[in-house]
Amino acid sequence: MKNYFDIKDKVAVVTGASSGLGLQMAKALASQGVKLALFARREEKLQENKKIIENKFGTEVIYAVTDVTNVPNIQESVKKVVDHYGRIDILINAAGMGNNKPVMDQPTEEWDQHIKVDLSGVYYCCKEVGKIMIKQNYGKIINIGSIHSRVIFPGGGISAYSSAKGAVMNLTKNLAVEWAKYNITCNAIGPAVFDTELTHNTVEMEGFMDLIKAYCPMGRLGKEGELDGIVIYLASDASSYCTGQLICIDGGWTAI
Repeated sequence: MKNYFDIKDKVAVVTGASSGLGLQMAKALASQGVKLALFARREEKLQENKKIIENKFGTEVIYAVTDVTNVPNIQESVKKVVDHYGRIDILINAAGMGNNKPVMDQPTEEWDQHIKVDLSGVYYCCKEVGKIMIKQNYGKIINIGSIHSRVIFPGGGISAYSSAKGAVMNLTKNLAVEWAKYNITCNAIGPAVFDTELTHNTVEMEGFMDLIKAYCPMGRLGKEGELDGIVIYLASDASSYCTGQLICIDGGWTAI
């Protein structure tokens, strides 16, 4: 039987790979035999995750301490990957931040940081890895958007996050159009709420689960592993005619 989702021995860069969805997605790729390059700022977490993934899945893993808001740092990290593996087939942009506030309570510096990390960081990484993919005439870019690329929580308070994630959706479309001629696809995943290091404090807030039950038809948070299938699909050649899309994995949230 043909494996339509074969990605064994492909090379993937995953940003935000120290924890949360980035780490989950790195593990999903590793389970299919993908060779990994983990990017994040916390070296101790990268070292720990490298060992965990290698021991569990037996695939090759390297890492680079990377701040996605620092272009020279990104360039050094991308060079390290190419020097080691010779190519980059897959890029997952999962680095991000939370900590939103209502507009009138939000310091300008916090708004700026959201845009730097959640939007500019995606742009910078796509641009640097895109240079490699264009030379190869091949690439799979997967940006992590959000359901808040399209919809907003009742009560607001996520203006910076949702603005950045909405822009990620349109950046994804732009890159899909510009780079289609180079055999590069660019898509985004729009998760609903998953309990991760980034979201845990929010999830634990009084009344938050009532909001989830009211607005998510499945009435629950996303579970670890429930993004694995879409990641593998978008990373594989099964998605060769799928580009410029935001695919929401949200328990039906954006259906209503």
